[in-house]
Amino acid sequence: MSAQYEAYKGNCVKAIDHFKKELHRLRSGRATPSILEGLQVEYYGSNVALQQLGLVAAPEPRMLTIQVYDQGAVASIEKAIQQSDLGLNPSRDGALIRVVIPSLNEERRKELIKKVSKMTEETRVSLRNLRRDEIENVKKKTKAKEMSEDDGRKAQEEIQKILDKYIVDVDSAAAAKEKELMEV
Repeated sequence: MSAQYEAYKGNCVKAIDHFKKELHRLRSGRATPSILEGLQVEYYGSNVALQQLGLVAAPEPRMLTIQVYDQGAVASIEKAIQQSDLGLNPSRDGALIRVVIPSLNEERRKELIKKVSKMTEETRVSLRNLRRDEIENVKKKTKAKEMSEDDGRKAQEEIQKILDKYIVDVDSAAAAKEKELMEV
């Protein structure tokens, strides 16, 4: 029976993958190149992903470096990092940009944990909306006599089991991120 829910499962996986990418972008005090993922830089009149303009690396636990491919993009990259909501301050050394990751204070940690909780709840809501849509499809099939009442109930139970499994994944990812944020 679960083979017929591949599209539903695929949508759930997409929602969880998006959630996990957003979690990786949250700054935990440790330097990882994923902090700068998704950062858009204005480059010759258009927005370009930072990864296309330079090589992002983490040579030290609290420092990121960006080896910029085009010298003309250095100022734009600096400006984009400063204007982002990451709270980072880059410094330029020729075509190399250094970004020191400051350690998190207690207030910022609590703020980030609240953000993780909010993101977790948004992901749960999106998963529940996917479940609602899938159950509506089952109800339509039952009403149109394409599926028996018993099969409809079994299908709804199967859909709920799938949702429960993915909710556990979301909760464990959120718990791991909260633990990482509380590490000093």
